[in-house]
Amino acid sequence: MSQKIWQIYLSGEIHSDWRERIITGARERNLPVSFSSAVTDHDASDMVGVNILGQEEDPFWRDRKASGINSIRTSTSIRLADLVVVRFGPKYKQWNAAFDAGFAVASGKPIITLHDAEHDHALKEVDEAAKATCRHPEQVVEILSYLVS
Repeated sequence: MSQKIWQIYLSGEIHSDWRERIITGARERNLPVSFSSAVTDHDASDMVGVNILGQEEDPFWRDRKASGINSIRTSTSIRLADLVVVRFGPKYKQWNAAFDAGFAVASGKPIITLHDAEHDHALKEVDEAAKATCRHPEQVVEILSYLVS
């Protein structure tokens, strides 16, 4: 009988190496996991709508086109996931990460949040819904290792 391959969706900020650290750690431990994520190239993600559907003068409609297309990928990946890891970084307001966390919980998917202590108060409701809150990507790898053993 083959071992289950866990589907892990990595949501959140795109300005640090947290995804690579989790993926590398999982590979080093030979964990039976597969990762998916939103498009992490900021420009490619922001411009997908106009690149495919045509230019927009109004930034609202440019963003709306992109968010519609991106949400297909995100919602599908979250629905297929066994677990969602949501990273809130120290810079920028990651509304999309908060939405992904809520969508995952509403879809019955367990989430792990990953953020620095400085965001504890702002994320208290999100952390309450999480099964674990980590400070470092390596802690996520430790949890994954425990879950799949």
